[in-house]
Amino acid sequence: MKLKVNSPNVRYTDEHIEADYVYRTTSIDHMDDLVVATPKQTNYQFRTKTAVPKLGVMLVGWGGNNGSTVTAAVLANKHKMSYMTRNGEIKANYFGSITQASTVSMGFDCDGNEVYIPMKDLLPMVNPDDIVFDGWDISSANLAEAMKRAQVLDIELQNQLSPYMEKMKPRPSIYYPDFIAANQSDRADNVINGTKRDHVNKIREDIREFKAESGVDKVIVLWTANTERFSEIKPGLNDTAENLLQAIENDEAEISPSTIFAVACSLEGVTYINGSPQNTFVPGAIELAEQKKVFISGDDFKSGQTKLKSVLVDFLVSAGIKPTSIVSYNHLGNNDGKNLSAPQTFRYNFIIQTVFRVHASFQICNLYWVILKFSLLMQIKRNIKIECS
Repeated sequence: MKLKVNSPNVRYTDEHIEADYVYRTTSIDHMDDLVVATPKQTNYQFRTKTAVPKLGVMLVGWGGNNGSTVTAAVLANKHKMSYMTRNGEIKANYFGSITQASTVSMGFDCDGNEVYIPMKDLLPMVNPDDIVFDGWDISSANLAEAMKRAQVLDIELQNQLSPYMEKMKPRPSIYYPDFIAANQSDRADNVINGTKRDHVNKIREDIREFKAESGVDKVIVLWTANTERFSEIKPGLNDTAENLLQAIENDEAEISPSTIFAVACSLEGVTYINGSPQNTFVPGAIELAEQKKVFISGDDFKSGQTKLKSVLVDFLVSAGIKPTSIVSYNHLGNNDGKNLSAPQTFRYNFIIQTVFRVHASFQICNLYWVILKFSLLMQIKRNIKIECS
């Protein structure tokens, strides 16, 4: 099903869909006891290419639970896999995916019936089955071994996926022991040697090599590796793009692996998304992305307990019930939890979660609960207790 908008504000060509949009806001001025509201409007023109690019996604931490599971999920859907459980046959699906499983109400037809269309048909979008995956990891385990280590998917499905995933091996990644827990050292057998400048150049080289070998039109890099410790923001070090690049040249210790990846992506003109609660985007990294006109985004995947809690708290507060504390227990036991057991890596996660609030102030009693998981084929085993007054 495809959508066509019949409006003078929308134009279709062979190469683009162009849309005019008026963004309306209100400017408020205070004049003694008088409040003056002035309507404002900004005109935008959006242009979307009709041709869907061949997309490559490079995951930092490809061999982790997130990377191996999302790769497995896409492969299972692409090859239409199914497996048996005690409750019957399970077929691979994209349930939980906003673009693939959601619909949008377009209005009512002449018979009074409400019409919905899949979100993926609103505009030309990449089919996840067509995504080409690659990435980096400090562990040399191939993706089949990583999937087995993650213990997320049923064994019958793992057996079907293994022939595809055992051919996938992460590229060597950046390992700075000071930025993650010491208990991760036993996994670090696949690292890039050299200085920080060498690391930036190697990441850029990997991106170019992947793009050439895979034939993709566009590359997106996504950080799904362990949460790093907080990076200090220092004048003359990482406060401007120039200083950040010079700090990398000088091999300064306070430049984190995730910032190195962000800088490499900006220099290479590649979108970079950060999925861990850490301050990857220091001021210099943001300025560099702006200079290079590269998209960067993200400070955490709010797809697990944080998202669930926001929904529950909103519901309770709307019902006149004020939550006083939220206590969570993680039973998945994945490697991110192991990494967050170190105080230095837990610190920024603590900062992020303590400022999280939805319509009401409430005390977070236990913040050791941020375990990210993609929604595709996830099996997250958690209990959540909410105390209310």
